[in-house]
Amino acid sequence: MIITRATEYAIRSVLYMAKQRRGEIVYKKDICASQEVTPAFLTKILQPLIKAGIVGSQRGVGGGFFLAKLPTEITLLDIIMAEEGPLYINQCLSGEGVCTRDLFCPVHGAWHEIREQMMTTLARYSFQDLIDREGQLPSRNK
Repeated sequence: MIITRATEYAIRSVLYMAKQRRGEIVYKKDICASQEVTPAFLTKILQPLIKAGIVGSQRGVGGGFFLAKLPTEITLLDIIMAEEGPLYINQCLSGEGVCTRDLFCPVHGAWHEIREQMMTTLARYSFQDLIDREGQLPSRNK
């Protein structure tokens, strides 16, 4: 499984906004320049995050985007779920009764466990954690 390009840009854009002062409106042009994304694509990828209550938007002069939650309250799982929907790993986990083999299939339980561990790991990484990690990495400009 590979996350979509939209989800990757959404994660990077939220990380960029998370590094700004709390409540600060971030101009679309600044996010686009810092993340090398077109304005139309940025608007498209932020719509699910606005709908999920992760990002807010302000129209008009001085408008832009802002985080609707603290960086400590937003996880990688939140962004992936907003952009991609639920993680199923395999079709057999997508709903009750979807797979007629789930009761006797030895792989079904493995898929379920893998899915749960993956979701737990993604939920463990808040955007504040990512900001803190970035501070420990070597600078890109060196």
